[in-house]
Amino acid sequence: MVTLADVARHAGVSSSTVSYALSGKRPISDETRIRVEQAVTDLGYHPNAGARALAGKRSHIIALVVPLHTEVHVPTMMEIAIAVTVAAREHGYDVLLLTNDEGPEGVRRVAATGLADGVILMDVRLDDDRIPVLRAEEIPAALIGLPDDPAGLSCVDHDFATAGALCADHLADLGHRDIAFIGYSSGVYRRHAGYAERTLNGFRARAELRDLRFLHRPCEGTYESTAGTLARILADRPDTTGFVVQNEAAIGPLLSLLRASGRTVPEDASVIAICPDPLAEQHSPRLTSVTSPKKDLGHVAVDQVMARIASITAGEEPEDQLLLMPPELVVRESTAPAPRRS
Repeated sequence: MVTLADVARHAGVSSSTVSYALSGKRPISDETRIRVEQAVTDLGYHPNAGARALAGKRSHIIALVVPLHTEVHVPTMMEIAIAVTVAAREHGYDVLLLTNDEGPEGVRRVAATGLADGVILMDVRLDDDRIPVLRAEEIPAALIGLPDDPAGLSCVDHDFATAGALCADHLADLGHRDIAFIGYSSGVYRRHAGYAERTLNGFRARAELRDLRFLHRPCEGTYESTAGTLARILADRPDTTGFVVQNEAAIGPLLSLLRASGRTVPEDASVIAICPDPLAEQHSPRLTSVTSPKKDLGHVAVDQVMARIASITAGEEPEDQLLLMPPELVVRESTAPAPRRS
């Protein structure tokens, strides 16, 4: 599909100049307008419905693509969705919820029908197949997540790589040398979910730097799957004394299973979780955690998509924005110095 950027390259002008030539919002020279019109004819460019809607009457709706499958922590996702809705109302916008099982077709439908002035994507994969549609349709969009190639996009996310590194550093500083990383189910890694892979990569890089022996084990998060995961960890590395848990559903089962195996937390085994503060506080012992404020993601994403809407409406090239929210390590009762080995 031919995009406005393609027309700009063919005509040898900027994308904003093409927008001015097509919308008539600002005066440009006759020579430039002829070059743009010729490029439009040569390439067969047709402005998409979303862009035409923005040039005319806005819908004052933002489409939010929300993941509702079992491989994500739904309460966390809904907290972000609520933050998006509240922030959108501050801008006079309503929110249209889409489920991400619609994939690229859902995004294409929003762009083609002009249902929304912009789109916010959640649950972004590293090679997300919705992103080429956003670029081709030139619909204003913000991503809550970071793909492999963020060029031409506005993105906000937690700095998951740093979160993983903080976990490795904390346990290494306490003297732990054998550490297990309990992640999400295998399906999450197969679909290249950015939050899972970036956390694991950050943990792995820091663990290698700190000369730690570590295992990564995917886990479904049920009691049975967590029991199997823990059994395999202890069979492979019986000296494991540190556990990093990213799969929130596995936290409760892991603590119960460690107690049942005769391991006291934190005297015999230290547990650190990557999870929101309220979840860390509800367990006994209270969990040392790496966390970031979830509501900030929604507010920032709305600000980003509103900035892109304003730029396109003014016939200007949107400015790409990339913001990674720094994580915070909160030390509580679930981590302690590694036990001495006999």
